[in-house]
Amino acid sequence: MIVFPNCKINLGLHILNKREDSFHNIETILYPVRWCDALEAIPSEEFSFRVEGGKIEGSPEDNLCVKAFRLLEKELGIPPVKMCLLKNIPTGAGLGGGSSDAAFTLKLLNDLFELKLSADQLKHFASQLGSDCTFFVDNKPCLATGRGNELRGIDVDLSSHYITIVYPNIKISTAWAYAKSKPVSAQAEVKSLVDILKLPVNEWKGNLQNDFEEIVFKEYPEIASVKNMLYENGALYSSMSGSGSSVFGIFKEEKEISFAASYNIFRGKL
Repeated sequence: MIVFPNCKINLGLHILNKREDSFHNIETILYPVRWCDALEAIPSEEFSFRVEGGKIEGSPEDNLCVKAFRLLEKELGIPPVKMCLLKNIPTGAGLGGGSSDAAFTLKLLNDLFELKLSADQLKHFASQLGSDCTFFVDNKPCLATGRGNELRGIDVDLSSHYITIVYPNIKISTAWAYAKSKPVSAQAEVKSLVDILKLPVNEWKGNLQNDFEEIVFKEYPEIASVKNMLYENGALYSSMSGSGSSVFGIFKEEKEISFAASYNIFRGKL
């Protein structure tokens, strides 16, 4: 059985304040995009996992696909599988690729072994794997609050638009980005992202802000230059996704833009 875990982008991201548990309260809109990995699993006499395509750092047991399998193995006693992940979505890019792989592993195993887990049960397991993982169970636009794990469906439809995502081969540590961040709670009242997204897309520029951009662009000006280039080539709106380093541009029509040959680029319909 094979599934295709997709990535997400963040439409705005406000860092509101630091919590007592050392995480941060945030507000962001998560929107699914069709840049996908491929994940296959078949029953086997013993468990195995391999990665093709893009390189993933660390031990296989630290991979979220393996953690998802181990979780269901422990809780539900599922039998071994042979699993292979074709990695297309870059890591350390702010696109949620690892979280998506984890959630899709749960859904794949649910179907493969006819576990009959409900969406709420899948979300319960996904929440144990990472803050973004639960989003990919329903895989629909959501307002994410709390530390990013409190989700509420939101009516945002960009299906008439095109997207270009640029990964400039820079890995950003989310922990580093949060450590450097400046919560906005002490500043003037921040307009709700839900209200901003009611504006036409061509009015999002200057209104829809990712709070990580200030610190990331200061440290990595080449990422800021990608955003500028997307605007120079006609993007209605451009932003860094999550804590970076990927930058996306939303266009009314499909657009070919030349970037450095080493950059990883996705273009497609939203």
